[in-house]
Amino acid sequence: MMTVPDIRTALPGPKAQALLLRDAKYVSPSYTRVYPLVVESGSGAVIRDVDGNLFLDFTAGIAVASTGHCHPHVVAAIKDQAEKLIHMSGTDFYYAPQIDLSQRLAEGGPGTSAKRVFFTNSGAEALEAALKLARWHTGRTRAVAFFGAFHGRTYGAMSLSGSKLVHRRGFSPLVPDIHHVPYPRGCHGCDAPAAGCECVRNIEDTLFRRTAPPEEVAAVFVEPIQGEGGYYVPPKGFLPALREMCTRNGILLVADEVQSGMGRTGKMYAVEHWGVEPDIICLAKGIASGMPLGAIIARDEVMDWPSGSHASTFGGNPISCRAALATLDLLHAGYMANAAERGEQLKKRLLDLQKRYSEIGEVRGLGLMVAMDVVKSREPYSFAPALRDAVVEAAFRSGLLLLGCGESALRFCPPLCITAEQVETAVRLLDDVLSALGTKNHAE
Repeated sequence: MMTVPDIRTALPGPKAQALLLRDAKYVSPSYTRVYPLVVESGSGAVIRDVDGNLFLDFTAGIAVASTGHCHPHVVAAIKDQAEKLIHMSGTDFYYAPQIDLSQRLAEGGPGTSAKRVFFTNSGAEALEAALKLARWHTGRTRAVAFFGAFHGRTYGAMSLSGSKLVHRRGFSPLVPDIHHVPYPRGCHGCDAPAAGCECVRNIEDTLFRRTAPPEEVAAVFVEPIQGEGGYYVPPKGFLPALREMCTRNGILLVADEVQSGMGRTGKMYAVEHWGVEPDIICLAKGIASGMPLGAIIARDEVMDWPSGSHASTFGGNPISCRAALATLDLLHAGYMANAAERGEQLKKRLLDLQKRYSEIGEVRGLGLMVAMDVVKSREPYSFAPALRDAVVEAAFRSGLLLLGCGESALRFCPPLCITAEQVETAVRLLDDVLSALGTKNHAE
């Protein structure tokens, strides 16, 4: 039986070092590689590098390989489609995989409204399409987004984002008429029913009264669970209150489910945890288990733009659509339920670690979208980004792949096929890393 992790060379190994030298010469410096992992292959939740080292993957390619790396069912669908039709452009012609996937996404969306689907290549493109559609449908220009949000790096998506200065610095002017408001991190005033949500009332009492007339606002863009911003789960009254405010003011509610959708939280869409039906949902990442695909799902009456007003040469590619159909099969066959179960297991085990390490702050998340703050102290609450980065690096060298998010959080977004044993292995490795870094609270 294969043992994972299995680190056989110094990291990076000799083959990896040679590739890293070529990468440094030819590849854009804008990419954000956090450790020198040079991947050769993957299977399930296991990554093999070019030197034969095996890693336990709790990143899933940044929440993309939803059914695991190279799932046989997905690979078979890709191979079958590649032998029939690779490309014909669904913007000008018809083919069954795009129509089949459109139907499944439209009929499986949250709420009871009839829906339509537009395909893109990525999450950023999905956000661009949503912004364009919202302005067209409403005839309004302004949009509202949240501090801490990450929606992508193309101009519209970047203008909606409010996460890090590095995404914006030097790229002005941005898309105009986009306003940002606080996201309810740790806001207990929104634990009340929707009508009592202070965060949403503040939007109306400040933004709508002073700088953004509500009759000029086309849409509010929100991540049901903030992703890159820190995996923050909103209080229970927030999204219902946001839905009610948008409806009352004729504003579209756009849910960015690029990272939280496709079963990652234990439901197909994160908004389902709060019983909310958005007007537009943006998808990508886990939708096709690693193939490039994004989409927006909009209520039928909202997706009313005319022929030729928006299109994508490659969006809805037949191979990507077949991969997405195979992905949906697997999610409904048990991977979505597994995400809920393994997520609860992971949070419980991280909370066990929290009792032993004073440097572990809040543990939060839904399903397999889990974060753990690394802090200097809990009281007062003080983030420790340098320590978080050290944990990520040390975990890599121990064979566990993690990424950061937010101010100083570790994010855990493994493939939804992750097993109970692999969760236990990951927590044990993290325990070893924290102990080796000298972070253990000996006053336990």
